[in-house]
Amino acid sequence: MTAAPIPHPPTLPRHIVEAAVRMAFAEDLGQAGDITSQATIGPNATAVARINARESGVICGLDCALAAFSAIGDGLSVETFLRDGDRVEAGTAVLQVSGNARLVLAAERTALNFMTHLSGIATLTRRFADAVSHTPAHICCTRKTTPGLRALEKYAVRCGGGHNHRYGLDDAILIKDNHIAVAGSVTEAVAAARTFAGHLVAIEVEVDTLTQLAEALDAGAEAVLLDNMSNEVLREAVALTAGRAKLEASGNVTLERVASIAESGVDYISTSRITMAAIPLDLGLDIAIKG
Repeated sequence: MTAAPIPHPPTLPRHIVEAAVRMAFAEDLGQAGDITSQATIGPNATAVARINARESGVICGLDCALAAFSAIGDGLSVETFLRDGDRVEAGTAVLQVSGNARLVLAAERTALNFMTHLSGIATLTRRFADAVSHTPAHICCTRKTTPGLRALEKYAVRCGGGHNHRYGLDDAILIKDNHIAVAGSVTEAVAAARTFAGHLVAIEVEVDTLTQLAEALDAGAEAVLLDNMSNEVLREAVALTAGRAKLEASGNVTLERVASIAESGVDYISTSRITMAAIPLDLGLDIAIKG
């Protein structure tokens, strides 16, 4: 069984895409631009090239590729054959770009770097989401992301059928073991957070024992992160909670184990693997016609 399609596809804010591409160009083109293409290709040479999938997976990062081919200079024409979130088989054409050959090659690596990386995340996320699709559980990412690329990587998770946890430290309260150690107890930490938080700010508590879970529930936590618990203990936690809070399992979440975690009855399963351990999807740009 596979995960249900996304009713409203995720989108990336344009300013985030453009900023990421500008940063990538500054890193790759430096002060002199693509000196290899300048040295070997005439200024008026044209080319038609396609980005092709060399293995099966889930496509993501088309907006970044389009922005790269647009920002590199005037005169390139781009046609996409798929959308972010689409599954692709090896040999499938994803995108075609035509125009000035120097511009195509100058933007090639930036476009591919974004697409291979984000497609890898979307592909691995889809594998996790498909593995739990027979349950109500949702796969979530974490804050373990590549610095500077969090918005893009979290977008890729959504394209793969996953869900986003908080984006940063400023959009939700997650009371972890170190907060509890300093605050004094789960009860004291939740009480302080309740006083501080606005009515739209969710409060989640990380626990690693059923005793802490009971304390968090009594304190009124809206969500509880069950850290590194066995499947048996997860089932006990679900029974103890009895719907009083949302439960999130985290820690030692592997593709081999994730289905059994979901079958315990938890609402969410968070893992850093889908962003930090995803292998880039093999995509390549191939020149089809040159002039």
